[in-house]
Amino acid sequence: MRLRPAGRQLSRRVSAIPWRTGVAAAAVTVTLIAAAGWYAVRPQPTRQAGRPLAPASPAGPATGAPGQDGIGQAPAPGAGPRPGARPADCRVGPRLVPTCGVLWGVAPGALTAARGATALASFERATGRTQAIYHAYHRGQGALFPTPAERRLATEPGRPRVLFLNWKPTGATWAAIADGARDPYLDRLAAHLRRTHRAPFFFTVHHEPEDDVRPRRGSGHTAADYAAMYRHVVRRLRSRGVANLVSVVVHLAYPKLTSQPWFDDLYPGDDVVDWVGFDTYAYGEPGYGHGDFAELVNRRSRRYAWPGFYTWAAGRHPRKPLMVAEWGVWHAERNAAHHERFFRSVASQLPRFPRIRAMVYFDTPADQRSRDSRPTRTKAGLAAFRALAKDPVFAVRVVGGREPRR
Repeated sequence: MRLRPAGRQLSRRVSAIPWRTGVAAAAVTVTLIAAAGWYAVRPQPTRQAGRPLAPASPAGPATGAPGQDGIGQAPAPGAGPRPGARPADCRVGPRLVPTCGVLWGVAPGALTAARGATALASFERATGRTQAIYHAYHRGQGALFPTPAERRLATEPGRPRVLFLNWKPTGATWAAIADGARDPYLDRLAAHLRRTHRAPFFFTVHHEPEDDVRPRRGSGHTAADYAAMYRHVVRRLRSRGVANLVSVVVHLAYPKLTSQPWFDDLYPGDDVVDWVGFDTYAYGEPGYGHGDFAELVNRRSRRYAWPGFYTWAAGRHPRKPLMVAEWGVWHAERNAAHHERFFRSVASQLPRFPRIRAMVYFDTPADQRSRDSRPTRTKAGLAAFRALAKDPVFAVRVVGGREPRR
């Protein structure tokens, strides 16, 4: 989702949807180091019966027969639940990867003046649960982040959350940033992060770069320029002591763009990428993008030789956890029941995509095209979303994360 340029910070959706990852992860309890603010993850209690949470397993890309819609992937061999697996087994290990389950989050009130704490409180009341991830958007080089309000959300007593900080630099090309044009700001940002936020946090720089690639050599915005810029930003922050940064490269999962000859050149490298994320939306009207959860995360097109984002990512990045960094369902007045049908498809189809370890909903009453993704748009849709949010696979609760003493 593109953000409108504006003087105020814009927010996006953050929802996390679970099951297992293909990343090899030991099913061991992670000790919470309170002094350092590192996280353990424990599932939230739920009154609803449901399937057990599956532990992380070192599964490769799913290659089984497609789902009944011809798009979804079958579970990877050996990716079934461990016998006796219980929600109490779920923890996050290094780089915020859950040992089982899927992190659930939101970018609340996105593209509105009510974004932030007010929108998050409203979203959590309506949907019936605390979000594990809070997605916040920042532009330019003026203010530092996380803001005091974001830090309070991350460390709220009894309701801690993982921050997903999304930074889009402005006023310089990718090539210039890779050459150090924003280093003074990055150094100030690193000092601020070290001083104010010690807990692990997700971070991305210039999400959805596909929309801004200018392939002409020397443009400063080639795919290779993006990769170099991303590498420079992450390495600069880490070299300045920001060891708790968990990096996410976030793609725009649009087949026309992911099929471009330069697409693979966007990848910054395994050493600076911890998670691979993608943004994708479902449409309420029949036609392009209209379908179920399997269609959303593995969308294909007759016009392009594209296998679907999940299939591509699972094959290209077999050791990286996947995050649906933005997802939503656009409301259509003439097909208002689609929200409910879509949300009810998620829990049954999610096990086909075991590499997805986090899902972050993009909650907005109106995007740049006036499309509404709010799960509260219809009574039946909200009931289905609430039931989904309480599914045991998403019952991963963040524990820890304190404000450093000054």
